[in-house]
Amino acid sequence: MFILAISPILVILLLMVGFRWGASRAGGAGYLTAILVAWIWFGINPETLSYAHAKAVFLILDVLLIIWTAFLLFRVVDEAGGIKILSKSLPYLTADKGMQALIIGWIFASFLQGVGGFGVPVAVIAPILVGLGFSPLSAVVIPSLGHSWAVTFGSLGASFNAMMAATGLDWQVLASPAAIFLGITGICVGFAAAYAAGGWKTIRRLALPIFIIGVVMSTAQYLTVTLGFWSIGGLIGGTTGLLIGIPLAWKYKGNGKSLGKLDWKPLLISLAGYGVLVVLTLFIQLVPQLNRFLSQVQFGFDFPATRTLAGYMVPAGPGRQITIFRHAGMILLVSSAAAYLIFKSAGWYEAGSLSRILGSTGKRVISSSVGITSIVMMAVIMQHAGMTDTLARGFSSSLGWFYPALSPWIGALGAVMTGSNANSNLVFSLLQLRTAELLGLPAAIILAAQTTGGALGSVVAPTKIIVGASTAGLEGQEGDILRKLLPAICVLLLIISIITMIGIILI
Repeated sequence: MFILAISPILVILLLMVGFRWGASRAGGAGYLTAILVAWIWFGINPETLSYAHAKAVFLILDVLLIIWTAFLLFRVVDEAGGIKILSKSLPYLTADKGMQALIIGWIFASFLQGVGGFGVPVAVIAPILVGLGFSPLSAVVIPSLGHSWAVTFGSLGASFNAMMAATGLDWQVLASPAAIFLGITGICVGFAAAYAAGGWKTIRRLALPIFIIGVVMSTAQYLTVTLGFWSIGGLIGGTTGLLIGIPLAWKYKGNGKSLGKLDWKPLLISLAGYGVLVVLTLFIQLVPQLNRFLSQVQFGFDFPATRTLAGYMVPAGPGRQITIFRHAGMILLVSSAAAYLIFKSAGWYEAGSLSRILGSTGKRVISSSVGITSIVMMAVIMQHAGMTDTLARGFSSSLGWFYPALSPWIGALGAVMTGSNANSNLVFSLLQLRTAELLGLPAAIILAAQTTGGALGSVVAPTKIIVGASTAGLEGQEGDILRKLLPAICVLLLIISIITMIGIILI
């Protein structure tokens, strides 16, 4: 039964890796496989199947609202030229190659992941690094590693929200251990980016600024998410990195070259949209009266208990509740509108800008939305049929005490095969939770390993590698990028495995 239970996941993996299908097509095949297996071998009935689909709809909406509006805000800023201004401004800070790799390929990449995601960090940064004299291969590898730690709380918290939606656990349970794991990863990828830029010599020379910047960014993200502002955790981490990194960059200017004068006014205007997002998020969270007022309207239903013909039961309870006016997606939508008005009043838009913003947003998110829809449907069907429980029991009985060491690798596998950490969390979070419960392990630690592994695994997902290769002029050389990235990602995953085992022992 274990093989049957895991078959939908294997189908996705086979189609994406073996046949190079996209996540939307492979996810649809996995969804159909889940229905077939659940119907024939696990005894799911039409009533249970109907309720599973209804529950999945709310999970899908909860995740997609953030993904859609996060990319909308990015396009509002990008259409105004804000991302281009940021990209052109940063090289003025230092002529030192190692510091350029850190400021642009690590800190700025983390900032871009915090505000956009969707492969944007590598797509934006790789051409910049090539222009600064880095080899095309290094120009892809550096930001690929550099932004990885910011994936879970980046894209305005889409991956973290996916994990909450899949498990039903609140941010109060999940945020702290996830932020600790990712913070440690953030420091490690700083050293990895420096090594990719210049080897051990660069690491030895810049070890102190790497450590300082890494600790500051990680601490800022930790404090942000543990105070309840998980949707801007990656944004605050990246922004804080820029604030601390700029003075350090001036200290490491390189060989005394004149870097020109940095024009601060357009740089600050380009950040205005994200400033609105931060202020609005803090205002809503810190003013109790406003928070309660916006929380009055909720969208969701209570669902009855279900039982399969094989006897597996899902207890009655509420599905995913969407607080419409306090939802991160609504905050992002308002921030996007405010940012658009700011840029428009500054005269930064050309004719037809709004239609281009909306059109490109729709084109960019539709494929990922289809993939997420099918994958969430598959995951919820597997849960209601008892397939997830079967997998959890199989893992717990066969791996036992060693399971925590493998949990980040499971998250990484999910990200590689689905193309994103959000999808990995949607597919595997409930499995990881159930296995932790059966083994008597702290679920928050296992889920922190899951999402950290997923963040690292997303870096070597074929879709992201293809994007990086295309922007750095390495079409057809994706295998070279993968061979360069894979050893570093495996070392980082091994570190997370060790941290997970230590966390389990200490708790």
